[in-house]
Amino acid sequence: MIGFLNIDKPQAMTSHDVVNIVRRVAGTRKVGHAGTLDPLATGVLIVGVNRATRLIEYIVGQPKIYLTTVRLGQTTNTYDADGEIEQERPVSVSDADLAMALEQFKGEIEQIPPMFSAIKQGGKPLYLLARKGKEVEREARRVEIDQLEVVARHENDVTLRIGCSTGTYIRSLAHDLGEVLGCGGHVLTLRRERVGGFSAETATPLRDLTPESIASKLHPLDIAVGHLPRLDADEDESSMLRVGKQIERRADLGPLATAYANDGTFLGILRERGENWQPHKLFV
Repeated sequence: MIGFLNIDKPQAMTSHDVVNIVRRVAGTRKVGHAGTLDPLATGVLIVGVNRATRLIEYIVGQPKIYLTTVRLGQTTNTYDADGEIEQERPVSVSDADLAMALEQFKGEIEQIPPMFSAIKQGGKPLYLLARKGKEVEREARRVEIDQLEVVARHENDVTLRIGCSTGTYIRSLAHDLGEVLGCGGHVLTLRRERVGGFSAETATPLRDLTPESIASKLHPLDIAVGHLPRLDADEDESSMLRVGKQIERRADLGPLATAYANDGTFLGILRERGENWQPHKLFV
């Protein structure tokens, strides 16, 4: 049983909770997820089973799309609705004000992660410090937001669709947007709609995952690396790669490429090494 599951994570459950359930259903300990979702969040959570965990890193870095509702007028200590309300302010924000404020967050921006996050500082996750009421300086991170649009607005609740790079904190975006507008804000709801080629429309509800159905819901290994250039090896090259030998680099595809045998079998990932291709991660 090898491959990737596109799970629709339910609310009020951690990503690790989902991993534990998949371990029980799949009957294996070798399970990992590609990108944490907060307990409040729902949507696409990609889970690798057995040898698929070796390719999780190639999914984590793919762009993501979120649908979030931001409640203006309130700030919380976690930047979302699971936290305690710290401040309430009046909201006097027109649609034009909102549109102007959103423009400041498009493109490449610097973002400070929230205190309630798993980022480690001094060897300890920030959320452990936050739970003790401590706040420390966090280093700003560069992220890219290439889609940021208003989907709906009802009084002080604004629903946004956000397309962004990996590492983007939607909670920080909601908080920072509220500060720019002068009224504060936090995430009320959050749904991850897409990770690379995986979408929420085709995700499997966690409740539908059973020992009898899991095999039919697994996606093949190479779905994780479909964004890499492809090399179709001939019979001799396939034989050499299968035993870990290098082959001549007959195409300039970049530093990494996927390799397929002449019968279409996915062989693995190759790494450029001088004039050759060197097997990097093989699955045959």
